[in-house]
Amino acid sequence: MPIGLHGIAPTILSRRDVAASAIMDSLRFRIAAVEFDERTVVRRSRQIEQEREIAIYDLLEENSFRPAGSPGGPYKLVLSVEENRLIFDVRLEDESPHGRITLSLTPFRSVIKDYFLICETYFKAIRAAPAAQIETLDMSRRSVHDEGSTLLIERLDGKIDLDRDTARRLFTLICVLHLKG
Repeated sequence: MPIGLHGIAPTILSRRDVAASAIMDSLRFRIAAVEFDERTVVRRSRQIEQEREIAIYDLLEENSFRPAGSPGGPYKLVLSVEENRLIFDVRLEDESPHGRITLSLTPFRSVIKDYFLICETYFKAIRAAPAAQIETLDMSRRSVHDEGSTLLIERLDGKIDLDRDTARRLFTLICVLHLKG
């Protein structure tokens, strides 16, 4: 057997070993449950509740969530807003505290506002606008949504590693926290 650096035989991993390791990581570093701290959320309409339920379902189906320094979960994430701050209360599945991350909402305000305006226009357009206009609005909506998820990844840098899809789904939930009525 060849000897590597420092006289230690190198470990050779098969594709199966690498795939199994990736699967184990995806099971450990994921959000298994999400909820809102209802004390910080105003009453929501049925339509807003439906948006929240869809966003949570999509997030729980597939996500990658790696708090810095964590040996793994799975995690329960409680989202809330306190004094213009977004709170990520990270817990283990057994409810034991695992970390709390606080982000200022100020950098998100303009993206959330733009997202709401485009969504409102988009949903009105679906009823009567030509297909080309709906397509353009949908592309704009996706672009702003991407901007919000990129901002979330940047703001969580060094605190929590997220993949793009997880960031997009979490951005949707952050927007739902801001919906009133």
